[in-house]
Amino acid sequence: FLKMFILTKISDLVIIPPEAFNQDPILAIKHEINKKYANKVINRLGLGVSLYDIITMEDGQLKPGDGNSYVQVTFQLIVFKPMLGEIITGFIKSSNMQGIRVTLLPPANSKNNTSNSKYLTNNKGAIEFFEDIYIPKEMLFEGCYYSVEEKVWVWNIDGTEETKVFFDLNEKIRFRIEKEIFFDIKPNVKEMEEKERLLEEKGEEAIEAEEANNPSNEDDPAPYIILGSCQSDGMGLVAWWEEE
Repeated sequence: FLKMFILTKISDLVIIPPEAFNQDPILAIKHEINKKYANKVINRLGLGVSLYDIITMEDGQLKPGDGNSYVQVTFQLIVFKPMLGEIITGFIKSSNMQGIRVTLLPPANSKNNTSNSKYLTNNKGAIEFFEDIYIPKEMLFEGCYYSVEEKVWVWNIDGTEETKVFFDLNEKIRFRIEKEIFFDIKPNVKEMEEKERLLEEKGEEAIEAEEANNPSNEDDPAPYIILGSCQSDGMGLVAWWEEE
C-alpha cells in the first residue's frame, strides 16, 4: 500500500434505489458507496478513492411513501492523503509566474504515462488522478526564475549559462509535501439539478459527455489543495539526479 494512501473507517446510511433491488445486495451497496465517495473530497481528511471493504451492514429499512431502502453500513475507504514531509513524485502539468502545478500522473500522450498503482487509474483510461498540487515560487530552489519566453521555470544552479536546467512540461518531478489546504465550497444547486435530470433521462454517459464538452475552469477554487517544495538535493526533475 502506497504511503500517500490511508484507510479510514466510515459509518454511513446508504440509500439503495428501487431499480437496484434485483441486484446482489452487496454489489448494490458497493456501487452506492463508490458513487458517493470515489473522487470526492472529504473535508479535513483527503480525497476519496475507492471502497476497500465492508465491515458491517444492517438490514435495510423502508420508509412510508419512499421506495428506497436505507442500510446502515460501516466500511473502510481508501483515501488519498499524503503525509506532511513525505517525498513523492508527480508530473509538471503547467507553470506560471506564481509557480508550478503538478499532477500525479502525466497526460495520456506523455512518454511518462506509466503507473505502479492500481489506485491511480480507472478502466476508462483516465490519467489525471489528482492535479491540485502546487509548488509556489518561494518554495523552489534559490536561483530559480520564470522564463516568459519558454513558459517554464529555470534553475540557474551557479549563475552561468552552462548550469541552467529547466522544469519542462510533463517531466517527472520529485517534491516534498509541505501543507494541505481545504476549502468549504458550496455545491452549485442548479448544476446538481441539471445532472440529476440528465441522469434520469439519458443515463451516466450523458453526464460524462457534458463534462467532457464543458471542462471546469482552472481558475475555479479546488476543495483540496496540496503545497509542495523543491529546495534540497534530490528534489526537482528526477532526470537531473539520474544523470549524475
